[in-house]
Amino acid sequence: MTTTKSNMRELEATAKASATAHVINMFQRPGQLEKVDHLKRRLTRKKNSVEALLKSAMQQQLDGVRVGLNQLHCCLEDVREIDTSIKKMFSLFNEVPELCTKLNQVRDENMRHSQYVTARENLKHIFTVPESVEKTKQWINEGKLLHTHQCLRDLEMSRDDLLYELHKLPNQSPHDKSMLKAYFADVETLSNLLEKQLRLILSRTLNTVRKEPTVIVTALRIIEREEKTDQEALKQAKQTGFLPPGRPKKWKEMAFEVLEKSVATRIEGTQVDEREDNKHWLIRYLELTRQLILEDLRVVKTLCVPCFPPRYGIIDKYIQMYHHCLSRHLQEVIQNGIQGNEYVTILSWVSKTYQGAELLGHPDLIEYTKHLDPLLPQAVMETLEADYLRNIEINYGEWMRNTLNSEEQEWRSNIEPNSDNYTRTAAPIIIFQMIDQNLQVCKTISDEMTCKVLILSIGQVINYGDMYRKAVVEFKNKYFEDRKQVPYFTQYMIMIVNNCLQLADLGSQLEKQYWTPSSPPALGENFNRLRTTFIQLRNDSGDFLLEELFLDLDKHFDELFTPRWLGTSLPVDTICATLDDYFQDYNRLSEPNYKFIVHQARSLVSKRYLTALLSKKVTFKTYEESVQASGKIVKEAKQLGKLLDTLCSLEGDDPFESVILLTEVLKSDDDMLSFELHRIVEKYPDITEDHLLRLLSLRGDLARSDIRDKVAHLPKVKATHQSSVFRSLVFPKLVNLNVFNN
Repeated sequence: MTTTKSNMRELEATAKASATAHVINMFQRPGQLEKVDHLKRRLTRKKNSVEALLKSAMQQQLDGVRVGLNQLHCCLEDVREIDTSIKKMFSLFNEVPELCTKLNQVRDENMRHSQYVTARENLKHIFTVPESVEKTKQWINEGKLLHTHQCLRDLEMSRDDLLYELHKLPNQSPHDKSMLKAYFADVETLSNLLEKQLRLILSRTLNTVRKEPTVIVTALRIIEREEKTDQEALKQAKQTGFLPPGRPKKWKEMAFEVLEKSVATRIEGTQVDEREDNKHWLIRYLELTRQLILEDLRVVKTLCVPCFPPRYGIIDKYIQMYHHCLSRHLQEVIQNGIQGNEYVTILSWVSKTYQGAELLGHPDLIEYTKHLDPLLPQAVMETLEADYLRNIEINYGEWMRNTLNSEEQEWRSNIEPNSDNYTRTAAPIIIFQMIDQNLQVCKTISDEMTCKVLILSIGQVINYGDMYRKAVVEFKNKYFEDRKQVPYFTQYMIMIVNNCLQLADLGSQLEKQYWTPSSPPALGENFNRLRTTFIQLRNDSGDFLLEELFLDLDKHFDELFTPRWLGTSLPVDTICATLDDYFQDYNRLSEPNYKFIVHQARSLVSKRYLTALLSKKVTFKTYEESVQASGKIVKEAKQLGKLLDTLCSLEGDDPFESVILLTEVLKSDDDMLSFELHRIVEKYPDITEDHLLRLLSLRGDLARSDIRDKVAHLPKVKATHQSSVFRSLVFPKLVNLNVFNN
């Protein structure tokens, strides 16, 4: 209280001080005293207004307090009333156990009444169960399935209602349940009979729907009703815990199982032959299967779709069933083992026919088959393809080995080849015909498989080339061990040379036909290896052929440039006659091979002639003798060159020109000798010091010191990449040290 008075005094003092300051401020200017009355009135009005506002605010506060007090009073009354009601309710709860005991009899009576009502409602069915069962069986036999199902449903409902009443009893009697189930045991039998009849109808769906679609519709109506009853039974089981016997029947699942089983049976039934009875059994089976599936799916689309409920999606279901059943059966066929062309048949059918316009791609079906998975799993397809490739590889290997063995036997025989056709054998044509046949077959599978088979085929031809080389080398070695053992070596070697070039040419033709810029690198590499293999074997075989020729010519080359040589032309004449004789046989070579052999022979003859010339077997003692020898050498070189030109005119440098150029050294006098040596070195930079020393040493009129000086003073000529016969002309013992770089 004292604090409040103190505060009031402070406020009053503050107000007076504020008012005094206000008055002082107001009367500071002259003339303000004349407005005292006016200021007074204004302040009075302001004071009255403030007092009115204070009174109004105070009144509002008082009204709010009054309303709050009234509400608190009402709340207090409500709380008291609620408290009284709660106490009364708790007192009533205490009486509930006693009331429950009093109502036990009423509850029991109500239970009995419910059972009596149920029994009364089902009296008709209870007392007529045997008759109803017999009548239902008769209707099943007569095909009256709707009547059958209605009677069955009545019996099942009676049984289920009675069992439910027993289920509701607090003390359930197992004996009563067993007795009731035994009494209605025939109902379960009827349900099984009806299910069996439905299975029979559904298994013949595609046949029945053509003649009596109403039978299918009736079966589906029954299945739909049972599905609905299953759903109601499951819903009741969630609420009460009671599930009628035999529920859920799941006849819709049963229907699709039967349909799928019938589809599997139809697919398996199209296999009417076995491999032992008909080698084309698989082709026939797949064609019959194609016709069956196409016809059946057309029937499903046109006749089954109107009969089945839309939510069944029956066309999609049937397509899936045929797809899966066919896939399973084909995998069984594959597991049982397939042979030979059966790989092609099944791969082609799966890759092309099944997906093509003849089946799934048919205009009537394509809208339903776009999203199907592959008929066979990827792993199965890869295994099939690998087995097919392995089978082709084995066939190639066996055939090529047999062909080569047959040719080897002919080579070693004493039978002369037919003079009309021994230019080549049929093996190259047959090999590439086999390849072409395999490729044509693979085109029916896929482009990818065609490429794989092509790579494999070319690889097998390369392997054949390696085996062929080994056999040819053995044949050649055996011949040169004892030439009498193989009387027709020349003829067979001609066939071998022609075969090699033909194999290379056929490979190039095949490459033009199948290779594209998008082909795998392995394909181009295999074609290159094939050409390299057989061209090299052709070259080697040509060398073997010429090796036989030069085996007969060597002794005549040995007779050249001997003391007796100047007086006779017999060695060169014999060489020319021998060449002409051998080339009569070589005419059987194909034109490119003949040109190759002539080219090789020209190089070898010139090389052997030069070798004989530079072998230091003779020395021309006088200048006149050297000139005479020079003339003879030119004559013989031209004779040999003319003969070879007669055999075949070839483009390019004539190797005998080097022989003729060397003769200029033999007939040159001292003044022109150095000039001629310069000409030789400039034209043939790869000629060596040893070659020049050997050449000059033929002239007995030159001193050894002069020979050494003339060779030493020759200028060094820069070597070129182009080589001549001198590069391959090597003697076992050098005359002197080299001066020029090779």
